[in-house]
Amino acid sequence: MTRAVSDIAFSPSVKVQQEKRGSRAMFERAERHGGWPDAITPDLARFIAGQRSFYLATASADGQPYIQHRGGPAGFLKVIDDRTLGFADYGGNRQYITLGNLAENPRAFIFLMDYAHRIRIKLWGTADVVEDDGALLQKLSEGANAAPQRSILFRLEAWDRNCSQHIPQLIPIDAVQSMANDFEARIAALQAEIASLKTTSS
Repeated sequence: MTRAVSDIAFSPSVKVQQEKRGSRAMFERAERHGGWPDAITPDLARFIAGQRSFYLATASADGQPYIQHRGGPAGFLKVIDDRTLGFADYGGNRQYITLGNLAENPRAFIFLMDYAHRIRIKLWGTADVVEDDGALLQKLSEGANAAPQRSILFRLEAWDRNCSQHIPQLIPIDAVQSMANDFEARIAALQAEIASLKTTSS
């Protein structure tokens, strides 16, 4: 039997729980109709290009998990091809947990959350640390205001989009500021119009 792409997350133990709790038949139907995608679609690429934050999960050889937040200007997580993402690695707290994990276990996971539009995307794959490719590092660090130290490439194996349930809708402060500026400009225009009308009628 052909392995479903979603088997990367749906281990035998997970499937037992799905069967026990009533959802296995639903996922089996989805698997028969293609299931999860294993390549970056144009829609996903556009979504990724707009993100300014994501979470990268890795684990040590003995399975100890670790999640690290990554942030930067929109587009700092770059699509290299339809199965590869890349980003520049910068200096931080010098714990090097992610680098240590990837040195012994390449399995990795990226979690993307767009709070404004209540969208979350999960990506499974493997990651490689690239220390000696200056051209790649320059490409991945374009627009950054800090000195990059190395590149990290994420090889996609599967991805899935979750429903919006339970995601709080949060708006980035710069978007709120832009809306506030628009309102203030409109208020100022209306005040000027009112003042003009008062002058005309007096």
